[in-house]
Amino acid sequence: MTQEAHVTQGPLSTTQGPLTTEAGAPVADNQQSETAGVGGPMLIQDQLLLEKLAHFNRERIPERVVHARGAGAYGTFTLTRDVSRWTRAKFLSEVGKETETFLRFSTVAGNLGAADAVRDPRGWALKFYTEEGNYDLVGNNTPVFFIRDAIKFPDFIHTQKRDPYTGSQEADNVWDFWGLSPESTHQVTWLFGDRGIPASYRHMDGFGSHTFQWNNEAGEVFWVKYHFKTEQGIKNLTQAEANKLAGEDPDSHQRDLREAIERGDFPTWSVQVQIMPAADAATYRFNPFDLTKVWPHADYPPIEIGKLELNRNPENVFAEVEQAIFSPAHFVPGIGPSPDKMLQGRLFAYGDAHRYRVGINADHLPVNRPHATEARTHSRDGALYDGRHKGVKNYEPNSFGGPFQTDRPLWQPVPVTGATGNHETPRHAEDNDFVQAGNLYRLMTEDEKERLIDNLSGFIAKVSRDEIAERAINNFRQADDDFGKRLEAAVQALRG
Repeated sequence: MTQEAHVTQGPLSTTQGPLTTEAGAPVADNQQSETAGVGGPMLIQDQLLLEKLAHFNRERIPERVVHARGAGAYGTFTLTRDVSRWTRAKFLSEVGKETETFLRFSTVAGNLGAADAVRDPRGWALKFYTEEGNYDLVGNNTPVFFIRDAIKFPDFIHTQKRDPYTGSQEADNVWDFWGLSPESTHQVTWLFGDRGIPASYRHMDGFGSHTFQWNNEAGEVFWVKYHFKTEQGIKNLTQAEANKLAGEDPDSHQRDLREAIERGDFPTWSVQVQIMPAADAATYRFNPFDLTKVWPHADYPPIEIGKLELNRNPENVFAEVEQAIFSPAHFVPGIGPSPDKMLQGRLFAYGDAHRYRVGINADHLPVNRPHATEARTHSRDGALYDGRHKGVKNYEPNSFGGPFQTDRPLWQPVPVTGATGNHETPRHAEDNDFVQAGNLYRLMTEDEKERLIDNLSGFIAKVSRDEIAERAINNFRQADDDFGKRLEAAVQALRG
């Protein structure tokens, strides 16, 4: 879509002609409300007054429970490698093929008015407007996460948000949960390392994080992980730099992204995938569907398949960033889910959140509806339904030429066995909660280790109960003995 087409689309200009009510009636006086005589009380018949006040009261939809603080931009994904041997997705079918995208960045724990420069993962929500429908890839700027099962997600987020009694984030809550959830050790090590506070959205990598299914025309299945490598270079902030910037310019990340695109300095990322043949999954040394683990690159080297460029700013942040919706359940033919238990929970939770927060017809909004094809459904009515279906039948099957099923699933079935139950995520040969956190620590330089210890100890030292602090430290000790010893000494020094 060109800039000109985007600017002029829509049935009505909002910058020319007489001011009107929402119903289109011309407004005679927008300066004075109607009263019963000079100095008298206002009249309920002043519908312009009531309309303006009522609309003003509703200008804010409920903010996202997580990822509330965000910024976004439109762009283009260009395929640079033939991947048809792995997937039949049409937007990945031809080298040089371009697909319009919309990418929303965000922090996780902060509310809508929080600062950008904070220690927090960054959301990476990417919408591909493909000719087979919208494909949403909803990940983070980290390849792993704190937990591996979606049933723990509400509890985890409650520890990151404001305590119901104090109204503040509490170190006790954060470290109590992390200490009792040792699978978080890998992501916490990442978060408190140098990449925990990106300098901007442009200067960080993105990841699909989860494992997804690709399937080709022959029905062969492959497991895939997505990586988006910044071509601006990795740049991060120290805790001191972030504290200063957050106070001086809370909108630093949003401003940087907008101004870079305004001056034509379009940010770009190299798009890479790791691909695992389906047969490898059962015997791979790590559970390939465990979100707290990475696939070491030595096992499955990343393959570059494309370029992502952001090149157009939204014209209205509320309409296009705040009301943008993304769901991991939005797949296209040739791409599907995996047995990742965090992903499985998100397939429900994201759509449900949008139906509550934006509304049942959120998919009809310009930023959310398909741009390269047309949505054909039998869903009708609900808040803000625009009557687009007119008088056509609203059921299937029907004899009136309505949309019909294709009889070809988007993805291939996954074999399952055994009894139903509340099962733990399967452990593979080298799986434990600490091995990859230890590997990450040992990859760091001495300076990086010192900053990691400083960042962790400063937060753990705020914990009020010794057993919570000790349990948290012990998780890092199990990852690497030196890691634990240095952290324990630093916390003790701060706690006196």
